[in-house]
Amino acid sequence: MALPEDDPFARPAPKPVKLDELSIHELEARIGDLEAEIERCRGLIAAKRASASAAESFFKL
Repeated sequence: MALPEDDPFARPAPKPVKLDELSIHELEARIGDLEAEIERCRGLIAAKRASASAAESFFKL
């Protein structure tokens, strides 16, 4: 089994953002972007749960 660092197709780890170098406006914008991404993830989770539930009820017949 190959280790992640040996995988030529692995995505590079994202570089951490130096938050202390951002202005208040940039930090607020970043929070807005992150909150939007969280809502997008929550929507996808809800859709996947609904799909799994529908499949589960279909196959229980």
